[in-house]
Amino acid sequence: MYVAYIPQLRLSSCGYTIEEADKNIREVIEIFFEETDRKGTTKEVLEEAGFLFDNGWRAPEILKLERISLAI
Repeated sequence: MYVAYIPQLRLSSCGYTIEEADKNIREVIEIFFEETDRKGTTKEVLEEAGFLFDNGWRAPEILKLERISLAI
């Protein structure tokens, strides 16, 4: 199982292959923006998530990315 995660927007999805996880996260992103657009909250949501607007939206910088394994 592969997990796709967009930390800036706190969106995630998964798939049995990398390609499936990628396809699924793109669908989640599309639905996310369709809904924020429908509600008229896209600007507010992006600003709250730390995005800046300067001739287009710029995502906040990721300071550290780490993969961890858990023994359960």
